[in-house]
Amino acid sequence: MAGFSATDAALEGFRIARERPRKLLAASIFMFLVSVLQVVIEVNMPDEARAALAALGGQETLEAGPFFEALTILSPLLFFSLLVQCMMAAAIYRVLLRGQTGSIRLFRVGPVEFRLMALALIYVVLFALFMAAITLVGMILVMLVSGLGEGVAMFVGTLAWLCAVGLTVFVGVRLSLAPVITFDREKLALFDSWTVTRGQFWRLAGAYVLTLSLIVVVALVAILVFLPAAGIAVMVSGGSLADVWQTFALPEEQTLSAYFQPIRVAYMLVSSVFSAFWYAVIAAPGAYAYRALTSQPPPAA
Repeated sequence: MAGFSATDAALEGFRIARERPRKLLAASIFMFLVSVLQVVIEVNMPDEARAALAALGGQETLEAGPFFEALTILSPLLFFSLLVQCMMAAAIYRVLLRGQTGSIRLFRVGPVEFRLMALALIYVVLFALFMAAITLVGMILVMLVSGLGEGVAMFVGTLAWLCAVGLTVFVGVRLSLAPVITFDREKLALFDSWTVTRGQFWRLAGAYVLTLSLIVVVALVAILVFLPAAGIAVMVSGGSLADVWQTFALPEEQTLSAYFQPIRVAYMLVSSVFSAFWYAVIAAPGAYAYRALTSQPPPAA
């Protein structure tokens, strides 16, 4: 049975970022332009969409009716966000599986990106149905043992919750190669990943955990570098440290001038670089594992 190194898979995105800095720069520029476009959209957003966004981001859980109404209002913005994610994933796959050398042509909108979007939407629906089924089974089990005492019912409920989490993680890892397979085979590959990842759960899970851990470390380092530099710049220009913390929150005035203050632009630039790095590191382990499990040679540099 073919295998792969979980460590090498987790580090593949870091290797690509180190060896191909021009592509990372191109991805960073692309993400910065996306950030600018998002700001323009937010500033010109209708009041209904702004209220729906506030409702989804609120602390209280929305009921089914208001929740789906908010999703409907925000659907264009959500589809745009999904499109950007699929464009970035496809760009990474073009580098790792096709060995494409151009930087600008990596980011495009075409059949590949639409297939990845369709796959994501189908998986969202399947995940919702999967979670509903698991919840229903858990409720039935708790009801069946409720007559045996509160302690027994609580134990069964906790056990059912742990099993549900474990099953969700297992299924998610086994199907995690679906996007890269969909890209490579140029067709919707809903469950092809299940066959490819047979016997590889622990390697894949280890690669994903290591990848996320390394990203957290990189994010902390980036914050520790950005905050002192931004603090010094703000203090020199006559501002206060409170102005630095305001860069992480939405401005009180929804205007372009409020968004495009120097400190916020600097934060957008740093965030764009990190976002490009994030997509590369997140997409790379799956592409590396798929290439190894299907015995595909690495693309020419």
